[in-house]
Order: sequence, then structure tokens, then C-alpha cells
Amino acid sequence: MAHTMTKDEWRAFLSEGTRTGKLSTVRADGSPHIAPVWFLMDGDELVFNTGKETVKGRNLARDGRVALCVDDDRPPFTFVVVQGTAELGEELPDVRHWATRIAARYMGEQRAEEYGARNGVPGELVVRVRIDKVVALAGVAD
Repeated sequence: MAHTMTKDEWRAFLSEGTRTGKLSTVRADGSPHIAPVWFLMDGDELVFNTGKETVKGRNLARDGRVALCVDDDRPPFTFVVVQGTAELGEELPDVRHWATRIAARYMGEQRAEEYGARNGVPGELVVRVRIDKVVALAGVAD
């Protein structure tokens, strides 16, 4: 039987492996936009990078509301959905720092600097999501 995850459980789930988040932002007309993102947890915030001129970057600059879904699509199935408000930063040292840390998670330490240099450039943003709500269920098919 499915169970609601504790804060420690859902934080561990979000931080495990290389699961990609599916980020939903709000378009100017109010419709949703969904895009995959690489991310990390930093304390109680979720952090990712994006381009300032991407659809999600423009959406976030206008309306900081987000939802992000991360799931394990193998039985017995688990998912975490977080909702929150994004804050954008453009300071290059911060953008580069987070681009490198995120790359270490998804590409490995051996390629982190390469990806940090590629993604930590002018025009890129670091996005911090203050999490307001979490729905997290483990063992959905149990």
C-alpha cells in the first residue's frame, strides 16, 4: 500500500541518482509549460540552471510559480511533486558554481568543470525554488 513519504524520505528521493525533474512554469496566457531539468537540493530549496531567454526562463521572470515532478517509473512506483516560488540570480560566480555542482551529479565529477564552464556563462540563470508544498508517495503499486 502506498505511503506518504516523510520530509527526510522525499528529500533523499529527490537527491538520489540522476532522476530528471519535470518542471512546470506558467506561460503568459496562463497555460502550463513543462520542461525537463537537472537539479539539486540546497537545504530546503531546489536549485537548477536555465537560460534567461528560454521559455522557462522568460516564464519564471514574469511569474515565479513552479511545480516539479520527479518519479521512479519502476514498480512499485514512487513520485514527489513540489510546488513553490522561484527566485532568479544572474551573478556569474553563483551561476557557474551551481552549473558545476549540478553537472557533477548528472555527468560525474570528471566532467563537472567542463559542464560548469559551458553552462555558467552570461545569459544563464541560477534558479532557487522555495518549496511551499510537497506531495510524495512511495510504493504506489504496493
